[in-house]
Amino acid sequence: MKYDFDTPVNRFGTGSVKWDVKEGELPMWVADMDFRTAPEILASLEKRVKHGIFGYTDVENDWYEAYINHWKTRHGFTMQKGWLMFCTGVIPAISSTVRKLTTPNENVIIQPPVYNIFVNCTVNNGCRVLENPLVYENGRYRMDFDDLERKMSEPQTTLMILCNPHNPAGRIWSAEELATVGRLAKKHGVTVISDEIHCDITGPGKDYVPFASVSGDCREVSVTCMAPTKAFNLAGLQTAAVSVPDPFLRNRVRRAINTDEVAEPNAFACPAAVAAFKEGGLWLDEMREYVSENRRLFTDCIEKGLAGVRAVRSEATYLLWVDVSGITDDSRGFCRFLRAETGLFVTPGATYGTGGEGFVRINVACPRSYVRDGAERFVKGTEKYLKEKRV
Repeated sequence: MKYDFDTPVNRFGTGSVKWDVKEGELPMWVADMDFRTAPEILASLEKRVKHGIFGYTDVENDWYEAYINHWKTRHGFTMQKGWLMFCTGVIPAISSTVRKLTTPNENVIIQPPVYNIFVNCTVNNGCRVLENPLVYENGRYRMDFDDLERKMSEPQTTLMILCNPHNPAGRIWSAEELATVGRLAKKHGVTVISDEIHCDITGPGKDYVPFASVSGDCREVSVTCMAPTKAFNLAGLQTAAVSVPDPFLRNRVRRAINTDEVAEPNAFACPAAVAAFKEGGLWLDEMREYVSENRRLFTDCIEKGLAGVRAVRSEATYLLWVDVSGITDDSRGFCRFLRAETGLFVTPGATYGTGGEGFVRINVACPRSYVRDGAERFVKGTEKYLKEKRV
């Protein structure tokens, strides 16, 4: 490999949310990576720093070109410049859009187990969460379309938040599945906010399908949120985009993010995104290969060492979704035990709502030494958990 993903980077003392832990603990929870970002991005930021003036910043044409070209070459979907709007993050975009496109007490559909902040974006804006739980069968998740249509047909249902690819399950939704979502949404007058922040982190030979690319129905009802932040480890730079093909809907979303003052970039947000999408392709490909091997190593270790534990076969993200329902339905208690006994800090599946109680989420976007250490801690901690459970 050209790039170094093996060398650990000390993140203590940097204000890292992930690494605000005790000495000896190993955090494999929050979704950022323990890799330095691509050198090409660092060079772009260093150039900006050397300029020395950090005034108010506009979104220039190269930012639009970077998004358009990346999605065209990587994902086979051509966006138009007029569809794109800068936003400081995917979650600010979702929250602002929920606020603008709903009135209090309307329903917002989510598909648990799913990224828990979708609930916050809904409830904090005075709306009701309406669950369309995913169905878990034979180690794989699918959508329940009969239930989805029932939920969409309710008069108070205004929005759906789709996670594509899905966090934490790692599903890449097929064109057929997405087309069904779009058809039902158009039929029942529901707007679909598609969170596609994990789209560039797919397994070998896999690619995701942009929701808005599938059909005219999908295009008309879509608000797509995207960013380089997960794929290139840039979350702290607050840089994202919203793509809305429909002009009437786009105007409402534009007013939403401008009203909430989340539509203006800081001095580093656009240069980082441009460098990522224009120059970071090889780094991204190597990172995906590295993370895929991390996933395999962690999975093999825990599945060979433990009965009743298996990892869901993921197609995307750098997150492992581990089924521990064979040993416990109390993921919160189990994760507390692992941390107390081994120092391994992972996320209980219950955090992600209905259907997550018997799972844990583990971030394997880290040096391989961390992966081996984490897997060993997981096995030893689980063995001790089972022993004490039997006593």
